[in-house]
Amino acid sequence: MDRCVVLVDAGYLLGAAASLLAGEPARSRITVDHTALIQGLRELAEADTERPLLRIYWFDGAPDRVPQPEHRRLRVMPRVTVRLGALTRSDGRWAQKGVDAAMHAELTELARNRACSDVVLVTGDGDLLPGLMSAKEHGVAVHLWAVQAADGDYNQSEDLVAEADERRVLDRAWITGAVRAKELTGVCAPPPAPRPEIAAILSAPLPESALAASQAAAEPGANGAQPTARDHRPDHAPPPAKGVPTPKDLAGLRASGTGPAPQPPSATLRWSSDKGWVERPHAPALGEPPETASLPTLAQLTSAEQRWADREEDITTVGGDPFEVGQVFARRWMARLSESGHVQKLSTMYPRIPHRIDGELLRYAARFGLLAHKDDQIDEHDRYAIRAGFWREIDVQAAAEHAPAGE
Repeated sequence: MDRCVVLVDAGYLLGAAASLLAGEPARSRITVDHTALIQGLRELAEADTERPLLRIYWFDGAPDRVPQPEHRRLRVMPRVTVRLGALTRSDGRWAQKGVDAAMHAELTELARNRACSDVVLVTGDGDLLPGLMSAKEHGVAVHLWAVQAADGDYNQSEDLVAEADERRVLDRAWITGAVRAKELTGVCAPPPAPRPEIAAILSAPLPESALAASQAAAEPGANGAQPTARDHRPDHAPPPAKGVPTPKDLAGLRASGTGPAPQPPSATLRWSSDKGWVERPHAPALGEPPETASLPTLAQLTSAEQRWADREEDITTVGGDPFEVGQVFARRWMARLSESGHVQKLSTMYPRIPHRIDGELLRYAARFGLLAHKDDQIDEHDRYAIRAGFWREIDVQAAAEHAPAGE
């Protein structure tokens, strides 16, 4: 058929673009406008081949083949199909597995079925040479596109270049229409300061009982125990106290009877930030205030129609930044409340989010690939950012409700 198809090796395209614009192939060094990039590829392919576009295939790697936020955005775009291979880490470096094989299979299948007359390959890997040659034997014209190399040399297999029917180089001017380098303050510069909301959560004081217990535990002779030689070794020094007690800290205080609501030693607290969080069947019995237990979860406030619309919005417009994820969740929760007093009630609990809502928030964040860390847990800084975004929206709404009329 007189149509063109574009096969994109995302690892090559974005890695070469990062080398060109940022000086190194790390994709974390660039920001990509995927909508503009796809539109640019479509327009250029139709102009070069003089054929209408059938489809753009986007081949990329992902941990455990789980779509990342960029893949979620791409796969709902018109005429875009995402194919994912595995992304594995070896010797400190990430490597794609199965991407070349998937591209080879797609290329030969398209040619064999005469689905198109022209194929545009955006890749540099010589492993695609057999597929390219097979496509040519089936009467398909192969256009090979390269990304301008940072050093002016080839960043493609010479065998691919020799076999291609047509060739084009995507230069810096074209690349910068959709890709830009992230600005860095310097290799040795300190990391950027966290948002004020995150800093506030980190600096919130410990409850007096928890602070006293942590100080007592830090004393050498606490509970009558004698310090040992092991205790004086520098590599076993106690960790510094955190600004906010972790769920594990609070659970330990309650179980030992030193917390504000002592529990029997066998009592177990289940918190939403723990892996394998479960609903606590008798929250008041475990010390949860009645006003906290009365707050509804987003799932309880959401209808089937709203759930579908939420999923559509998550796929098409929510980028997956942790702070943004917290904001989106909070906006939906507040918009569906039947009682406005719930917002004021929640704002008095800062910085702690009730465990049922917090657990739902973190599970929602997990949809955006934020669980791609060891032990399948969300990174600590990401958790603070998610909660900070949540509190930002709560504060805005609470301030609006308290604002005098006419302002």
